Amino acid sequence: MAFEGLSEKLRGVFKKLKGKGVLTESDIDEAMREVKLALLEADVNFKVVKEFVATVTEKAKGADIHVGLNPAQQVIKIVQDELVGLMGGTNSKLTYSPSGFTTIMLVGLQGTGKTTTAGKLAKWLKSEGKQPMLCACDIYRPAAIDQIEVVGGQVGVPVFADRNSRDPSDIAQRAVKDAQVRGYNVLIIDTAGRLQIDDALMDELKELKKRVRPHEILLVVDAMTGQDAVNAAEGFNDALGVDGVIMTKLDGDSRGGAALSTKSVTNRPIKFVGVGEKLDALDPFHPDRMASRILGMGDVLSLIEKVEQEYDDKEAEELERKMRKNEFTLEDFMSQMGQIKKMGGLAGLIGMMPGAGRVKDEDLEQGEKDLIKMEAVMRSMTKAERRDPSVLNASRRRRIAAGSGQPVSMVNTLIKRYEESRKLMKQYMGGGKGRKMRLPGGMGMFGG
Repeated sequence: MAFEGLSEKLRGVFKKLKGKGVLTESDIDEAMREVKLALLEADVNFKVVKEFVATVTEKAKGADIHVGLNPAQQVIKIVQDELVGLMGGTNSKLTYSPSGFTTIMLVGLQGTGKTTTAGKLAKWLKSEGKQPMLCACDIYRPAAIDQIEVVGGQVGVPVFADRNSRDPSDIAQRAVKDAQVRGYNVLIIDTAGRLQIDDALMDELKELKKRVRPHEILLVVDAMTGQDAVNAAEGFNDALGVDGVIMTKLDGDSRGGAALSTKSVTNRPIKFVGVGEKLDALDPFHPDRMASRILGMGDVLSLIEKVEQEYDDKEAEELERKMRKNEFTLEDFMSQMGQIKKMGGLAGLIGMMPGAGRVKDEDLEQGEKDLIKMEAVMRSMTKAERRDPSVLNASRRRRIAAGSGQPVSMVNTLIKRYEESRKLMKQYMGGGKGRKMRLPGGMGMFGG
């Protein structure tokens, strides 16, 4: 998970502080030295770390204690506030043209995931009620046009391409006209990259910018490259001027230094983060929520949003009705497992919950494996057995185990987790009709 190492170290620092009734300046200095080391180990830019620690130290030593906060909690609050500020303060949204037609230009080095990100962004725009179109302007990389056409087909978005042209700016200009004529209101231009920033790349991008005049230039960087990503962001911004950053592969970067450094170094906000390989794995970047996750406080707002994206009101009401009438079956349970997969699996959901850092990686990995095994078990049942689990006697369980390739103990584990989920869902459903927050019932299968 992103920021895993940093989160663990910061929790250790704050645990020491909480053990002290009164904090002296020496206590604060010692804590800030550990915070500094934790940030540096997370690959945060040295200058950014130095300024961050100096600011937190100054505020912590001169702070008036807020009502209801002890000294340690006060320091944690200061760190949280500064982390939010470090990453931009607030969610930076896309800028749309007042005329109704918006052009977005994606730029970046090779290998950062620009083309896939173009598809993810198109899918996200569709969910926001926009009508996007893609434009293939990478005329150098072998099969680049094929790739974007495949991605466009997967998200249901048309692609403007010209396999014979060697002029990206001309292709983009014609794509703008074509999109407008056909009634699309957002054009996403996928540009060529290089292994490193060079004059030829920048001249091409500057010409494209001049002729198309995009409303947004978004730089795509790979979070896993750490400070190389920050340096690339600085280079592109200096030469081209970007409006924001899309940071890919954040879910695979346990350090997180790029996300913590980019805004301070470039003065350009992170607008989106890629959190998985699937085409719906692109999220708007919220500095406050990310700071909360770094400090082990979870990201409940994002969790709620993900749940509500998967459930419309009709589905939620039907699920609530079943729970209230004790009609929640293994078929419903299997459906809930599917919802967990769509929302990023156990690791994605657990990572948003308060105290997520206390869940061991090996437990998450085992939980994911158990999901697959339990799904196999349920698919070996008859529809009647899934609808009425009470009929699952010993002989039926042996038959199901044989059919699924799992031991009988896994069948028993499934039934146990199913019963636990029913109890857990009753607790979450207990808020009365119309309650919007509904966690997937399958969450009860983890760690029971």
